[in-house]
Amino acid sequence: MSPAPLTSQKCVPCEGGVKPLTPEGYAPHLAQVKGWTVLKDKEIQKEYKFKNFKEALGFVNKVGAIAEAEGHHPDIFLHNWNTVQITLSTHSIGGLSLNDFIVAAKIDNLL
Repeated sequence: MSPAPLTSQKCVPCEGGVKPLTPEGYAPHLAQVKGWTVLKDKEIQKEYKFKNFKEALGFVNKVGAIAEAEGHHPDIFLHNWNTVQITLSTHSIGGLSLNDFIVAAKIDNLL
């Protein structure tokens, strides 16, 4: 039986005490979030380009709403007036967790 799609899952609070995902552990999740890059096995990152600042800022606000609803907050960098870079990591465990991929999938689902 295959796991539920990432977009239908809910983040689970993580206070530490859990090991971060290994490359073998996160590979199936990474395959579900196209265009995300793994950095040092500790975070995932993706850039989105928009036609203008207003669209980029609107996207940032929608990402913020997802982050609040999930209780899992990405680093968000709006630069060059139309580019948004999102970085996800589970800081409490110093690496990647399922939560990062759930939020990534929900962010991608905005577009």
